[in-house]
Amino acid sequence: MIDIAYLKEHKLLLLEVISGSQAYGLATPQSDCDIKGVYYLPKELFYSGKYIDQVQNETNDEVYYELGKFVDLLTKNNPNILEILATPPEFVLYRHPLMDCLKPEMFLSQKAKETFAGYAYTQIKKAGGLNRKWNNPMPERRKSVQEFCYILKDKVAVPFEKWLYEKGIEEIHCGLTAIAHVKDMYALYVDVEAPYGGIVSGTTANEVRTLSVPQDAVPIAYLYCNQDAYSMHCRQYREYHQWLKLRNEQRYLGNLTHNQGYDAKNMMHTIRLLQVALELLQRGYISVHRTNRDELLAIKSGKYTYDALMEMAAGLMQQIESAATTSILPPEPDRNAIQKVLYHMRLTLYKD
Repeated sequence: MIDIAYLKEHKLLLLEVISGSQAYGLATPQSDCDIKGVYYLPKELFYSGKYIDQVQNETNDEVYYELGKFVDLLTKNNPNILEILATPPEFVLYRHPLMDCLKPEMFLSQKAKETFAGYAYTQIKKAGGLNRKWNNPMPERRKSVQEFCYILKDKVAVPFEKWLYEKGIEEIHCGLTAIAHVKDMYALYVDVEAPYGGIVSGTTANEVRTLSVPQDAVPIAYLYCNQDAYSMHCRQYREYHQWLKLRNEQRYLGNLTHNQGYDAKNMMHTIRLLQVALELLQRGYISVHRTNRDELLAIKSGKYTYDALMEMAAGLMQQIESAATTSILPPEPDRNAIQKVLYHMRLTLYKD
């Protein structure tokens, strides 16, 4: 079994760095210490096809990438991987001389616009989703489909349950038949002596049910079921309660202190990524250490409103789009040159 201890014992490491907030210059006393690294597989495993592309510990705060996967992700301009390669020297724990063959400028390209800014944009969307969850908490009980049903009466739609109460009718006495060519519209019948059994098949039903009624039966009203709204409610309910179950409780409680309606740490890194993307396109190199520590930590502590951060992100996105049109970076990395370097590194490692 190959694990981190095996990599170190057999001297398979090529690079090991302290990453994350420590390397960004954004660490606080509460910050974790994340370790990232690069290794190469023993010759017999690599040539046997038993490729193991990644090794990590149980908490995922130590992650090591096999050389081939590392180079592949570099070529794709993966933000986290480029930052590992560009880690400031003071945060490098170990660096094999062969790692000098891999330089950030070999890989940086205009793909960074999509990888850095594109990833940041997905985080912005997540922040929007969290903002909605934060400000619109869902009740413990999911609404029933009956709560999305309405009776058409005098040019208005009356909630079905309210209509039942006003009429003194029990739902069990009711039954529905579909109306041809009209979506989600039904004729409603009531029979007290021989109840139809209600408009749904059970308490957990996700849609109304239709029945056969006597040909001489006369509908007492017409019912509309807003099935689309009910489906949306069910989706939002499911997503909200899944978020409640999976959220990082410590981080959530920290966000409660500023009560701005967003994940402050996540938004800090979103703005950081957008700033790095802009620098990349403007200057042609990557800088991991951030010089605007106070601004970024102010975001992390919740000193900006959600709307202010959205405005800041939109401004950065606009600058990124503009910088991409004049960037000195090539459209794509030189894959042939990169493959030759990788071949040279493998040859040297396995020869030794």
